[in-house]
Amino acid sequence: MVKRAVRSPPDLDTDAEARILDAAHVVFVRRGTAGARMQEIADEAGVNKALLHYYFRSKSRLAAAVFQRVARGLFQSVSEILGSDAPIEDKVRRVVQLYLAQLAKAPYAPAYVISELNQHPDRAAQFVEAVRQIREQSLNADVLDTLGKQLRRGARMHTMRAISTPQFIANLASLCIFPFAARPMLCAILDLDDRGFTRFVEERKTALPEFFLNALRP
Repeated sequence: MVKRAVRSPPDLDTDAEARILDAAHVVFVRRGTAGARMQEIADEAGVNKALLHYYFRSKSRLAAAVFQRVARGLFQSVSEILGSDAPIEDKVRRVVQLYLAQLAKAPYAPAYVISELNQHPDRAAQFVEAVRQIREQSLNADVLDTLGKQLRRGARMHTMRAISTPQFIANLASLCIFPFAARPMLCAILDLDDRGFTRFVEERKTALPEFFLNALRP
């Protein structure tokens, strides 16, 4: 019986897989799946292209890994905040601060996720799986239930207007994400250069929580 040779990596670089994923993250978010090239990712990671295929087999597998990573990055910490026992006011302020700080470092992430969901139907299932994993790994596994009870309690006590959990999350996330997803349009409308957009985001860290909370008050 002939034994098959064990396939070994074409390079002994021990942290190559992590570097490849980091590099692919940069390239895919910047160019999208359609525009990304494996050679560009290899160059960004400082490895040969054969190593990309060894760890991820194909561009589609690497693209899926990056998509799940970006999706998890957008929602992991937010889920932990929303599922905590903190007051609604604190949750809103913390989510806004977190989202705006996070997206300022990765401004193309929202547009990338939206584009991928529109252009690649299979990404929807990957997105659902990423969110499911986040909810399962959260300190409070049922984030939506915890938040919903808190919102209903506030409405019963007349400390806030009645609002459903989906509407609360959609409104808060949209107000944080939209400026980054629509950055070129906003910069054109508001006549903002890169510095101007940075100032706009800094101002929004203070203005947005008050705007949102005022809309919730009875």
